[in-house]
Amino acid sequence: MDSTTRLTALRRGLIAPLRPTGTPQHAAGPPAAPRPQGVARTGPAVYDPATAAGSLHLRASRVLNGNWTGTSTVPSRGLYPHQWSWDSAFIAIGLRHLSPLRAQTELETLLGAQWADGRVPHIVFNPAVPLDAYFPSPDFWRSSTAGRAAGAPRTVQTSGIVQPPVHALAVWLVHRADPGLSRARGFLSRAYPRLAAWHRYLLHRRDLGGGGLAGVVHPWEQGMDNSPCWDVPLGRVTPAPARSFRRADLDHGSPEDRPTDLDYGRYVRLAADYRDRGYADGGGEFAVEDPAFNALLIASEHALAEIARELGAAGTARHARAERLTAVLVDRLWDPARGLFLCRDGRGGPDGRGAGPIPERSVAGLLPLILPALPRDIAATLVRTAGGPHFGLGAGTRLAPSYDLTGDAFDPHRYWRGPAWFNTNWLLERGLRLHGEHRRADALRTALLDTAGESGFAEYVDPYTGAPCGAAGFSWTAALTLDLLHDTAGGPEPVVSGAGQEAPEAAAHGTAGRHAHDAGTGAEGGDRE
Repeated sequence: MDSTTRLTALRRGLIAPLRPTGTPQHAAGPPAAPRPQGVARTGPAVYDPATAAGSLHLRASRVLNGNWTGTSTVPSRGLYPHQWSWDSAFIAIGLRHLSPLRAQTELETLLGAQWADGRVPHIVFNPAVPLDAYFPSPDFWRSSTAGRAAGAPRTVQTSGIVQPPVHALAVWLVHRADPGLSRARGFLSRAYPRLAAWHRYLLHRRDLGGGGLAGVVHPWEQGMDNSPCWDVPLGRVTPAPARSFRRADLDHGSPEDRPTDLDYGRYVRLAADYRDRGYADGGGEFAVEDPAFNALLIASEHALAEIARELGAAGTARHARAERLTAVLVDRLWDPARGLFLCRDGRGGPDGRGAGPIPERSVAGLLPLILPALPRDIAATLVRTAGGPHFGLGAGTRLAPSYDLTGDAFDPHRYWRGPAWFNTNWLLERGLRLHGEHRRADALRTALLDTAGESGFAEYVDPYTGAPCGAAGFSWTAALTLDLLHDTAGGPEPVVSGAGQEAPEAAAHGTAGRHAHDAGTGAEGGDRE
């Protein structure tokens, strides 16, 4: 923990003073991994185990310390032994409360693997991990050769697909955790051009439908890999032969909780075809506009505006772009009859039939609630939908499920087909608070903290019972637990709107408003690059 962070935590009573030298430190986390040259030591502090909040705080910090590699944090040591893109963004948001320096390093490591065309790959591979520890491995993606035309880096191996763009939001929040350290290290000035290139790639090369929204070319890109939303577009893909790959994920999880072999074969086929096209966009069988992916892009566009303003630009052009994209999102993906946003299939069958909205209710359709410019009537409808029979939030489920409780494909344990995830519920908590739903936000925050602790920081849980599924000691679960604990202790913080004035409504909503607003601004420097 950095000294500034430690002093703040001491003031708030979250940690106890360090024990004198020689006192047994039974409460300390595991030893930190060797730090890279030039990075300051960020070893664990000793927390006071006397309070429930302190105990949860300590347990979450131990997870992050145990999953730290020295330059980044793995989602889990067994199932996911490399660096994942949107995981690192969420991890940095929580890690900033333990060590702003480590949070900055997390994001810098990821952005250091960016391709020349602007894409931020969804996996950055650790060369020390054996190839058979995870599939698809570096020898499948062949990024440095197959991705040469797209500008893949030569010195690090990555995947060739992307994940949801939470990164500018994370960079801004990490900066806010210790502005002095951030300015001294030039953190924002180095991150900004990379983030601007990342958004440019998504808004131009990935506008696959021509309507202004970013499209995904693989279910893994949207992050909710196994969602029933993909069943129809994925059903058109001929699966790779089962003998052509080995599923390392089944070494660490129950087959009943993971994607089926048939779906996995389709994932492999899509990824192999994309690789064999040199990772060129626009020609594949799968092209979907997703509301959560685009909502996170819009929130991060707002965040880029704030970053630009911090660097001396006005930021108004990026704020305006975010508001335009919000209007496009509503126009293309909002379904008033179902009361949420839907995914849009950009391909359809060979004759184009089937292209258009995908009539499945997923938690992705609720996540635009994080957007400050969302029309009030739509925000109110999303709140009703979240608490209604399809998601049961506050009325039957502990956390919002990943898929419609009443849907034919609902399964409370199978990967993204019904279980509740901590990152999507963390986003919902902020969205609820942003739009004035304090009671619901408080209840969800309490449920998140209780479930995280009871489940051992599980990867995902049964939405009804909170029973753990997937990997234990999952990094973003621990990180977002820390963020919720610090927000609770820290209280309200002013929010800056796109016009450069404090937004009274968001300020009244407290810290969560800060996450949804502050986290999203963009600067004109990126519009003229």
